[in-house]
This record gives sequence, C-alpha cells and structure tokens, in this order.
Amino acid sequence: MISSRPLPRFTVPRIAPDHELDWAQLPALPPLLLADGSGPARQQTKVRMCHDGKLLRVRFDCTDASIWGNFLKRDDPIYEEEAVEVFLAPGVDDPLRYFEFEISPDGVLWDGIIENPTLDGAQFSGNVAWNCAGIHWKAQRNDSQNIWHVWLALPLRELAGSDAVPPIWRANFYRIDRPFQNSDPARAEFSCWSPTLTSPASFHQPQRFGILEFA
Repeated sequence: MISSRPLPRFTVPRIAPDHELDWAQLPALPPLLLADGSGPARQQTKVRMCHDGKLLRVRFDCTDASIWGNFLKRDDPIYEEEAVEVFLAPGVDDPLRYFEFEISPDGVLWDGIIENPTLDGAQFSGNVAWNCAGIHWKAQRNDSQNIWHVWLALPLRELAGSDAVPPIWRANFYRIDRPFQNSDPARAEFSCWSPTLTSPASFHQPQRFGILEFA
C-alpha cells in the first residue's frame, strides 16, 4: 500500500515565448530519490523546467559512469535500457489517464498515453501508437565526461485538450540507470522526483505523482 508520505510540489517558472533560455539560471528539482524512498540515487539526475504558457520545457542532466543504448527507432522499448521519463497529466486529481515520455541517451523517443484504472500499476495499458503533435526533443551524450543531457518541449494545449492550460498538473520525473549492457538486473537503479514507494520499482503509481504549479 502506498503510504501517506507528502507529495512534492514545484512552481514552474514562466518565461517569455521569445526568451533566450539560460538553464543555469532556473531552479532545479531536489536530487532524485530511489523509487522505494530509501535514499538518493547513486547516479544523480538534475531536472529543470519552465513554461511560456504554450510549452513546458524540461531539461535532464544525467551523471552516468556507463552510458549505453542499442535502440534506434521511435517507440522502441528504451525502458529496457537507459532512459529519463516524464509522466504528466492536467489537473489536480490522481490521474487515471496520463502521458508518458521517455528519451534515451541517444535521443530515441518513446511517447504514449497510459490508462491506469486501478492507480496501482497492476492493470495499466499504453497506447504507443499515439505520437504527440508539436513535441520537440533532443539528447546529447558526453562519454568522456560521464554525463548525458535531454531537452524536451511539450505542447501544453495539446496535452490539456484545450486552449485553456490548467494552472495545476500532476507529474513525476524518472531515471532508469543500468550500469552496462547485460548487467545484473539487481544493479539497475530506478529514481524519481516523487518516490513511488515500491519495491521492486514501479513508476506507474499516479497517486504518487507530484504537483506542478504553473506561475
């Protein structure tokens, strides 16, 4: 059973649409925690975001001692390797339906709509045939510096299904780190902004999504 541990909240700063973005000037989320909530991840991930009323822009900076990936095509199952992920839904309630976005160190995108009627990850299903209209993304890896980066621009009106963008969204931000190809599964690290408090790790716990407030 998911505990009553408080959900994290974050106020997403607003920028002008034509603003030249300096990510270093934006506040970052606290260090990601292991999915079971037991402590911080070993391989840390810094997450920053902002919005301009139309796009939610997200940046991940991932420390990684062994950057790798084999998948090359959109919607390949990159969650079996290494990836960062955004789960997002408009409104304040625990979402039964939400959007999932994943990107690998090599810039492969997985996007889909998730239906999770029981809220516990036991019976969720994903519509991977859906491709988000208006999304922009890229990734960059620097193996010599043991770091990789991901940038996402998510169209808020498209995801809200309305020209009126809600001021409150539910979201979680994740990282899957596997030390190297064919490594012991027990060495994989699953980290989150809002710990899902599950072991083994389960990211599909929408009642544990944190709260984003759009400034």
